[in-house]
Parts: sequence; structure tokens; C-alpha cells
Amino acid sequence: MAQLEIPPRGTRGTDPPGGAFLQRLFKPLAGMMVSRYRKSKGPTPPVMMGFPTVLLTTVGARTGNERTHVLGGFAEDGDRWLVVASKGGSATHPHWFINLCKNPDRVWLEIGNRRIKVRPNVLKGAEREAAYAKVVDVAPRYGSYLKKTDREIPVIRLEPVTA
Repeated sequence: MAQLEIPPRGTRGTDPPGGAFLQRLFKPLAGMMVSRYRKSKGPTPPVMMGFPTVLLTTVGARTGNERTHVLGGFAEDGDRWLVVASKGGSATHPHWFINLCKNPDRVWLEIGNRRIKVRPNVLKGAEREAAYAKVVDVAPRYGSYLKKTDREIPVIRLEPVTA
């Protein structure tokens, strides 16, 4: 599968609280969150902050190492899911999104205790707008991110890869 197009960065947006220093401190906590997620026994995703969460595993664009992130996951038909590369309204895209675009054939989604290989599709135009509106209906905080940045926040549809 060819690389996916990465939309341009923004010129304004929020910075992560505490900057790079706090982000380095947060890294072990993120690993603990992934481990805790994987200990969940059921087929349904755990809920955090009022919406379902999923694990997204991508392969690093530069390192080639697998990276797993806890993200808000929004179910569509069957095993199709939406994730949003919001980064809290930052001017830049999250690293996982860059990795997903550079290695779209090496992406996995964990929903509860199920792990599936998925094909990402970065939505555009009216399809993206409609999907973002669905996400905001479930998780209103995502609506505020649009006001914080001038970057087009990517919405990615993840579909199971069938053998």
C-alpha cells in the first residue's frame, strides 16, 4: 500500500501542558495505560473520559519499531472505527499519525481483547466533516480542538484487512 498524504501543519495551536519535559515523564505512564488496557478481559473497549478507547499500533517511520497508543475510538459499521489525530488542538500532527501515513500497511487496532490488522483511510471533504461531527456527538471535547488550531485535524477510518 502506498503512503498516505499528510495534510499540512498548522500555524497556530495549543502546546502540550508542561512541554517536552513533561512529555518525557509521561512516557512510562503511557506504557502502563497500554498494559492496563491489555489486561481487560472483555470484547468491548474500556471507556475513559466518557468515550470508548482503543489501542492503535503503528510502525515508526524512522525507527521501524512498533508504537502503541491509547486513543479515543469511535465505532462505525461492524469492525470499522474512527480515530482522530487531534493532539489536543496542536499545530502539529501526532507522531502516531505520521507513522500511520508512512507505513499504512503496518497498522493494528485493539478493541477490548481483540487485535485486528486494519487499513487506514484519511477522510477528506464532506466525508471527513460528517465523521468529525459523529465523533463530537459522542465526545464533545473534540469540538473545541477545531477552535484551537488552524490545522485540518485528520479523521482516520480504520477497516479490517481481510485475508
